Amino acid sequence: MTEPAAWDEGKPRIITLTMNPALDITTSVDVVRPTEKMRCGAPRYDPGGGGINVARIVHVLGGCSTALFPAGGSTGSLLMALLGDAGVPFRVIPIAASTRESFTVNESRTAKQYRFVLPGPSLTVAEQEQCLDELRGAAASAAFVVASGSLPPGVAADYYQRVADICRRSSTPLILDTSGGGLQHISSGVFLLKASVRELRECVGSELLTEPEQLAAAHEFIDRGRAEVVVVSLGSQGALLATRHASHRFSSIPMTAVSGVGAGDAMVAAITVGLSRGWSLIKSVRLGNAAGAAMLLTPGTAACNRDDVERFFELAAEPTEVGQDQTFGTRSLTRKPRHEPITQTPIDRRRY
Repeated sequence: MTEPAAWDEGKPRIITLTMNPALDITTSVDVVRPTEKMRCGAPRYDPGGGGINVARIVHVLGGCSTALFPAGGSTGSLLMALLGDAGVPFRVIPIAASTRESFTVNESRTAKQYRFVLPGPSLTVAEQEQCLDELRGAAASAAFVVASGSLPPGVAADYYQRVADICRRSSTPLILDTSGGGLQHISSGVFLLKASVRELRECVGSELLTEPEQLAAAHEFIDRGRAEVVVVSLGSQGALLATRHASHRFSSIPMTAVSGVGAGDAMVAAITVGLSRGWSLIKSVRLGNAAGAAMLLTPGTAACNRDDVERFFELAAEPTEVGQDQTFGTRSLTRKPRHEPITQTPIDRRRY
């Protein structure tokens, strides 16, 4: 077991869980052509995978994070070395198989970006249980747990529900960012769910073409007790925040993107940092929106720049509260409150 670097005990600690980490490789080529041998530029290597990206950006923003993930082989060793070089504390569950790679190719002539994502190694049942055991110990002293990214082959789709159960027993708020079966099998225990429109669409089986439909789908998660808060990332259109008592729209921040990789992870990291500082949900999501925009300025999967995040945070407009009288299918969003409003108040972890 790899021990983490020392952390500041005076700061709330954020644990991130990445079940399918990756060694991210980014390069460039003039034009992508089929069958031809293409001469690429010098590669850039970054430690990747949802929770690892979150931990890196939490570190950049001055938060205290520890990344928890399984890793193996030479790619796993390089990933750990890169994290160590970045000063990000981590704990590793050793696995027999090699950590996956992912590739991003930037086409210089057109500014298009091509992303190739490999499935990742299969984890044995024992390796999966070791990840949960390590999380169980770490969650007990954490301010927040962030589970982010896909599940690797061989891991049951309800794995993140088991993560949620661990966090609930530890009274530690869980922030979840995943898709596919991992999202569909969540039934309870998530404090904040971050999903893109595409991920939400795939989960509910509807196109969600309009904002009312998107908000209604988000509130459906809340009404069914699957999550207390839902943040929907809208790409160039900004973001939506849904709680039991209110919905808010966050406008996008005008900028010229260099890369489309990692904006969602940056948003999750900054939201978590804001909440760990005792900020309101609205202020925390504003910071998340700013971090997502700042991430678009970085090459490959490099972590965003803190100065850019702070600059965009100052530029970001206050969100607009939107109505809740829309319907999703035949289900009305009219409901009776079950909890005290949390949108404008700091998060008290004792409530979870």
